[in-house]
Amino acid sequence: MAKIDLSINTELARTILSGFIRSEIQRVGYHHAVIGLSGGLDSALSCFLAAEALGPENVLAVCMPYRSSSPESLAHAQLVIEALGVQSVTIPITEMVDPLIGRDPQMSAVRRGNIMARARMIVLYDQSEVFKGLVVGTGNKTEILLGYTTLYGDSACALNPIGDLYKTQVRQLARAMGVPQPILTKAPTADLWQGQTDEGELGFTYAEVDQLLYLLVDQRYSPQDCVEAGFAADFVQKVVERVRRNHFKRVLPPIAKLTNRTVGYDFLYLRDWGT
Repeated sequence: MAKIDLSINTELARTILSGFIRSEIQRVGYHHAVIGLSGGLDSALSCFLAAEALGPENVLAVCMPYRSSSPESLAHAQLVIEALGVQSVTIPITEMVDPLIGRDPQMSAVRRGNIMARARMIVLYDQSEVFKGLVVGTGNKTEILLGYTTLYGDSACALNPIGDLYKTQVRQLARAMGVPQPILTKAPTADLWQGQTDEGELGFTYAEVDQLLYLLVDQRYSPQDCVEAGFAADFVQKVVERVRRNHFKRVLPPIAKLTNRTVGYDFLYLRDWGT
């Protein structure tokens, strides 16, 4: 199977994405950004882009460790804070989530992780009010397509500058922008439980799935086309099923239509209201 080239023009992407952050925040009357900084690659890149767009003094990086979080994650987040000079605050979430987790001693790791992700979003949106800034998202295109995200948790944001970059492209841009080397080279992880890695949980690598998703989504290949291109049939089916099953995470909740101007169907734009 021929390797698919997913390389991007990093200078052009950098210009477009920093401009996107600036215009989307300023056009609604804000000048500040709030970012949940995990110590991982995606949040580091979003933070670098926001600092470039708005100036580091106008960016608040929020670190939200749980008691089982890796100390390395906090250390790597600090590398970003120091490299950029953004404002920062650390708000542990242990005391927020443990009472709920403690209600069910048999709670699965997935349930615990979802609670942590949603608690972190409560903290971020509280800090957005304190800092008077919009929450900038940190989800990449691979995660969004696969549904590898917590609804109303890490998927929640006011704008997302990196949501059209596959994970391998995130790494390219992060390297070009000077994200610290330890963040570039470590295994991707949501750090929701000890030893957890993204690729271990998904069952395949980002390098593999990014190439398949590029054909399925960007090139509009059919699943059979992808098999003929050299991908294993069971892998293609697994990925297609994940994309289909998680579509509800990528759209606003559907509204039952009763009137002639329903939000999300007929009432889509504010152009008639002078915006």
